[in-house]
Amino acid sequence: MLVLDSLSHYLLLFSLLVVTPRCYGVSALSASSTVVAPKSSTSGITVGGFRNPSKDDENSSSYNKVIKTVDAPGLKRGMDYVRLGNSDLIVSKVCMGTMTYGVQNTIQEGVNLLDKSFDEYGINFLDTAEIYPVPPSGESQGETDRCVCEFLKKRDRKEVILATKVAGRNSMLTYLPRGENADPEEAADLTRAQILDSVEESLKRLGTDYIDLLQLHWPGRYAGGLFGSTDFCPSEYESAHRKQPPIELTEILSALKELIDSGKVRYFGVSNETPYGVCAMAALADHFPELYPKCVSIQNSYSLVVRKDYEAGNAEACYHHDVALLPYSPLAGGTLTGKYRKYKNENNDKEDDDVVKPRLTLFPGYMARYLESENEGAVNAYCDLAERNNLTPTELALSWCYHNELVASTIIGATTIEQLDENLKAYDIRLDEVKVDSSSDDDNDTPTIIEEINQIYKRYTDPTKAKNDAVKKK
Repeated sequence: MLVLDSLSHYLLLFSLLVVTPRCYGVSALSASSTVVAPKSSTSGITVGGFRNPSKDDENSSSYNKVIKTVDAPGLKRGMDYVRLGNSDLIVSKVCMGTMTYGVQNTIQEGVNLLDKSFDEYGINFLDTAEIYPVPPSGESQGETDRCVCEFLKKRDRKEVILATKVAGRNSMLTYLPRGENADPEEAADLTRAQILDSVEESLKRLGTDYIDLLQLHWPGRYAGGLFGSTDFCPSEYESAHRKQPPIELTEILSALKELIDSGKVRYFGVSNETPYGVCAMAALADHFPELYPKCVSIQNSYSLVVRKDYEAGNAEACYHHDVALLPYSPLAGGTLTGKYRKYKNENNDKEDDDVVKPRLTLFPGYMARYLESENEGAVNAYCDLAERNNLTPTELALSWCYHNELVASTIIGATTIEQLDENLKAYDIRLDEVKVDSSSDDDNDTPTIIEEINQIYKRYTDPTKAKNDAVKKK
């Protein structure tokens, strides 16, 4: 009689329970494939899938651990660096977002912002995308990459960690450049051909021969909750699937492996992804390491007012699978700066051309989740908290995100040098060190800023999803 050890028993059961080979997701594992034991990693992740903090300590691979600090003229404490997930990319704790370069900013203004962030603040990490600038359009597509190309011309390429993104399925994106044999009427999707073509075109625009981090901009399937849409609903998925089944994860990951093996891409990450997506990709990579690469990062919206989705599901999945969080919109579309409540109070006439308008008012309907929701109440509470403690709202929001244990590197955006300076100087602030003004003689009765943030969070747990649209009259 054959006696199986616990690992062999687990793998045998796993191979027997999988279903047909052409199913989407984890069930793409098939009985015709050879299931192998997951390889051990340098982090403290065990074969069973749980992270072991003791092993992390032994290998100096703790999640989001600062591994070095470099002097930066613009910062009193310098800029910290971390390892990006399960990769050998060492990135600054702040990443430069570029999505306004080419619309709100000229190419030269974008280069100036990147130069200052790298030279004065110790940043080595920037993020772009094939659809940028935003709002996306066929006329402006690629302008952001051309700005990044100009910036890279003056730099040692090895000193810049370059991240970009390939668009997921979207029926309106029919103008993205693809290969010579591509159907010009075909909309964006995560097919092997489109992923390979997207990278080739990105490399041309960026003027480089490799990308450090290629990210899937959004899932190639209906997943719910994307950019303010309603959360996942089975009937919606089934309806979308009947119209057009999603591209299988095996095809997507195989294309990424092809790019990594060719040297055109070093690592891949995801964006706007769910716990299901993270775990499905991790399962495939763990059990078929010769076929599929590991996901090393996730770029999702994360801020004081957009926390619940990530913290309630993705946080645990990403921790155990060593996937690093790169928050975008840490200022919630700029609302956490307080500028929109100031704009609303001071400028009732939105047709006045002399008024400098914030981004969300420049493009009607853009990021409506931040303006047409209960977000205003939450923003007011955080702004008031900041002002009571002699901080700007921007400093409060960014310091909270920069030094959050869930965060690897925070993606920031700035359209002016003044905004850039305020955003980056906030890195010097540690909220747990800010002295709280107390009206009580007993300091023990005074909540810390972090405790007050948590109290506000309990009142406004998911404010951007709580619509405050006016009731329509019949």
